[in-house]
Amino acid sequence: MEIGEIVSDAFKYPSGDWKNVLILGVFFILSAIIIGIFFWPGYLLRIVKATLAGYDDLPAFDEWGSMVVDSIKVIVVTIVYFIIPIIVFSVGIFAAIATIAATSTTNPFAWIGLIGGTGIIAIILGIIFSLIYYVALANMALYDELGAAFRFSEILERISQIGWGSYIIWWIVMYIIAIVFGIISSILSAIPYVGGFIAALVVAPYLYMLYARSIALIFANSEEGKPAPAEEPASPE
Repeated sequence: MEIGEIVSDAFKYPSGDWKNVLILGVFFILSAIIIGIFFWPGYLLRIVKATLAGYDDLPAFDEWGSMVVDSIKVIVVTIVYFIIPIIVFSVGIFAAIATIAATSTTNPFAWIGLIGGTGIIAIILGIIFSLIYYVALANMALYDELGAAFRFSEILERISQIGWGSYIIWWIVMYIIAIVFGIISSILSAIPYVGGFIAALVVAPYLYMLYARSIALIFANSEEGKPAPAEEPASPE
């Protein structure tokens, strides 16, 4: 599939069942008291699995135990992939604080420079890891095992089969979409009392469903990019 087709399909996908969008939104809201975090990541992984299996409808909310297990898998993979950028950025903050404490400087450029430098490094690392992360999630969904998310040579081969250029374009497009949805959520959140609730109940789950579908579709391009198996030579007569 072309990038435009993937994005178009992913945009329409959640609207096929608004009830499931709202249910996922409830779990997003329940994340405020921890409970929801053990369900919605697993459901998003279920969307990836269903898409890779060839289904075009949103999966049902059932088999709750399996959803919890999948949620834990997604949480573990997310932590592993993004812990390094987080550590780098945290080190920059603590280094800036330590420098200020040691020198008693009031020059804001001293700590801004430290935080800014490590911040740039953390952003670069975050981009690199996120590029691998999305394919890692899809690979885990395909094989239904946690270890598949860390088979780096296989994941990089998948990206090569998609095409690095196409994959990076897809990543940029999805990032822009996330920014647009973030702006919409911010505007809604400015509405007193109900705005933030609507953003969490509808906008956020719609975006995440869109993302899950899109990840599966771009990953499916790695199957299309695989070289065809060589034909066996005809046996001599």
